[in-house]
Amino acid sequence: MTRFRRFIPSPAMAVALLALFMAMGGSAYALVVTSGTIKNNTIRSADVRNGALLGKDMRKDGVGGGAIKESTLATVPGALVAHGSARFSVVNAGGQQVRGRGTTSVARTAEGRYQAIFDADVRGCGYYATVGGPTAAAPPDNGQITVSSLASNVNGVDIRTTGAGGNDANKPFHLVVLC
Repeated sequence: MTRFRRFIPSPAMAVALLALFMAMGGSAYALVVTSGTIKNNTIRSADVRNGALLGKDMRKDGVGGGAIKESTLATVPGALVAHGSARFSVVNAGGQQVRGRGTTSVARTAEGRYQAIFDADVRGCGYYATVGGPTAAAPPDNGQITVSSLASNVNGVDIRTTGAGGNDANKPFHLVVLC
């Protein structure tokens, strides 16, 4: 009869077996880095995944103009246009819009009377108009123009043009709505 001896591995052998088991079975571990474990000014752009930083993650004025690739920026509209002065209409004497922005319709309603309808409520806006030709031809003869809100539509402007003598007359005009 054979006697079996009890096998007790040494600590070094235990570590070696554990390493062998881990290597054969595969293992992974994660390193979690928080702002508390990072020294100031030690993170480089290569360390940050694209799109991972937001504006709120940076201190005020922390990114200077030199860090922005200007060739990738689009044209920025002027503050006046961006704020809503993009509504205008150039209209011929017959009441047809020649060019404009933000208008849905323009019409002559009577001799020297026009209405322009815009794509938004313009009651709280300023209306500026001038008698003026819609083309590069000579300016129209003398006349006057007045503007006001259109009572029947909050998106509308009422325009009246008169001749030099004050009588209603069809005149071409330029209208700008500033909101």
